[in-house]
Amino acid sequence: MSKQEPIKVPRFEEAAGFYTTAKQSGLMRKIRAANSKVEVAVRKVLWHFGYRYRLHYKKVPGKPDIVFVRWKIAIFIDGDFWHGYGWEENKDKIKKNRGFWVPKIERNMQRDGEVDAALQAMGWKVLRIWEHEVKKEFGATIVRIMRFIEYHTGEPDAFRL
Repeated sequence: MSKQEPIKVPRFEEAAGFYTTAKQSGLMRKIRAANSKVEVAVRKVLWHFGYRYRLHYKKVPGKPDIVFVRWKIAIFIDGDFWHGYGWEENKDKIKKNRGFWVPKIERNMQRDGEVDAALQAMGWKVLRIWEHEVKKEFGATIVRIMRFIEYHTGEPDAFRL
């Protein structure tokens, strides 16, 4: 397996030709890398059903959002914009600072693939959930997660509704 060259992401600074308003900068600063509303909502339901997990487990690549160490299951809840949902259709919609955002998101997508491959090579099962799936089909997404856990644990009582 040949390792792909990482996509180079330029530094976001005025010297490199990138600029943003103070208002936009403030909005971007509020975006969380962990403990987003959708992530917390999923965790609360899983906890309610008796699933005990680790958060942002640093001992495995990628610091998954939810980890079941005993079963070697890693769950990521990916933001649609940051992880490139529908990227081929949506990348043309980026108008400002394209020279930064296009490589940034493409590198995030590349890194997601690298993390998935590294986890799988270590014997982990990986599930990635899109943010919009949680928002639009919350119940179905929870069932999908629980079925994934049940399937990969081999424990029929792991899935209780």
